[in-house]
Amino acid sequence: MKKFAVIVAGGSGSRMNSSLPKQFLILKGKPLLYYSIRAFLDAYEDMHVILVLPEEFIAAGQEIIDAFFDYSRITITAGGRTRFHSVQNGLLLVSDESVVFVHDAVRCLIKIELIKSCYEYTLEVGSAIPVIKPGDSLRILTTEGNEILDRNNIRLVQTPQTFHSKILLPAFFNIDYKDKYTDEATVVEAFGMKVNLVDGDETNIKITRPVDLLLAEKIMDERAS
Repeated sequence: MKKFAVIVAGGSGSRMNSSLPKQFLILKGKPLLYYSIRAFLDAYEDMHVILVLPEEFIAAGQEIIDAFFDYSRITITAGGRTRFHSVQNGLLLVSDESVVFVHDAVRCLIKIELIKSCYEYTLEVGSAIPVIKPGDSLRILTTEGNEILDRNNIRLVQTPQTFHSKILLPAFFNIDYKDKYTDEATVVEAFGMKVNLVDGDETNIKITRPVDLLLAEKIMDERAS
């Protein structure tokens, strides 16, 4: 079955104190975006990457592809005003029946093993959302103050959120956008479909703040050793 990875790289660098979008920041001599693309291309020889970038940074993305990759396996498209619209733009390029991964570009430490487990589970049940257990205690704000949550019943959601195209495409193209659609799973659920959870990876971190870059370097060093 065909495989498409829609890598969404629409974030800014505001929380990184940088004018450069996070996906172009350098980690171990290469942009974060490089590592995300590399993982998906290495996972399967027939994987095609759809890279969704802010329009003003498409040229910068093309430079990365020209420097490191076989451009025949990667297509770039412009993002939209929200993540929902950016993913929608990427999905316009998905052809034929396929398994579609939607991944945050700044989760640059994604392991090939996780990509493959999401693919295999999606073949079985139609979707695979990687999640991990929270390590901290959790509290929810209420009208009367706050209260504790049972963290045993809570999961933290990661990417790649993976779906059969027959599930994901109808959901995105037959539903009106709402602010609550913060990821692909919420869109599919709003369309009336259930989503299935799989074990994620604690090192599959999202780079959003300067400390995350330091942690990513440490994780990469440990993997190398």
